[in-house]
Amino acid sequence: MIDVQRLRVLRAVAEHGSFNRAAGALLLTPSAVSQHIAALERTLGHPVAVRSTRGVTLTEPGRLLVEAAEAISAELDQVRHEIDRLTAPRPRLTVATFTSGGRHLLPTALARFVAAHPEVELTVLESEPEAAVPMVRGGAADLALTYHFDGPPPVRPGERPALDWVPLMEDPLWLVLPRGHRLADRSSLSLAELSGERWVLGCLKTEAFLRRYAELAGFDLRVGASTTDYFFAQTLVAAGVGVSLVPHVSLAPSPELTVIRVEPPRPARHIGLLLPRRRRPHPYARSLTEALTATAHQPAHP
Repeated sequence: MIDVQRLRVLRAVAEHGSFNRAAGALLLTPSAVSQHIAALERTLGHPVAVRSTRGVTLTEPGRLLVEAAEAISAELDQVRHEIDRLTAPRPRLTVATFTSGGRHLLPTALARFVAAHPEVELTVLESEPEAAVPMVRGGAADLALTYHFDGPPPVRPGERPALDWVPLMEDPLWLVLPRGHRLADRSSLSLAELSGERWVLGCLKTEAFLRRYAELAGFDLRVGASTTDYFFAQTLVAAGVGVSLVPHVSLAPSPELTVIRVEPPRPARHIGLLLPRRRRPHPYARSLTEALTATAHQPAHP
């Protein structure tokens, strides 16, 4: 049988690239790390790591074991959080959310949830998608309100522990222009009509996404400002720094701005929920999912 502690040591070796650095991270001696790896190799019957002057390289069996170690670690973390939840004096629910979703979707859903379940101790954690996935996978969050752009949802078939993606809504992106812009009186615009403009990014992750759409429209993207906040980006547009592409739920109405529909192909991001796949689903996570679904399905206007 493969020892879980030895898998933990191998995972540290893979992460740090050497026995010495792994030993420091694990508060062990390099000799102890070496002994753990040797014992793991005897159990497996195959080498898992090759040492050289450049560091440590994992063999193919070693890489497979590290993948298993990561899945086992996530499963154990999830079980630990589940035990903490079951033994807590009050029922708990922890939800992770991205900023604009937390601002526009979560409050209404939480108000409905709290009215129905005043006994629950709620915790809300602000988290972007790349951080939300490991939080849900490891049990630090019971569910996450998150999003993705083009491509499939952020769940991979066969990955353990398994996650479920619950789609909530499509969040179309709108063109945001200064009120006095030469095209501000239009009801819709193609991106090609803004080929000469400088752009304000409201999220650093959207640059590659926007560049693809600019390429489809036949122009090179010129970035005038990069921010990590769509609301700040819109103040920069109002100041005349450039134009921007902003998701619907992040629009901040202002007399200094004009919001215009993008002609097809219209970019969008997809908002949904990530939940761990459990034999016994978390009853309060299911209740909040229902509240968020109802909120997302309410009609909205720019």
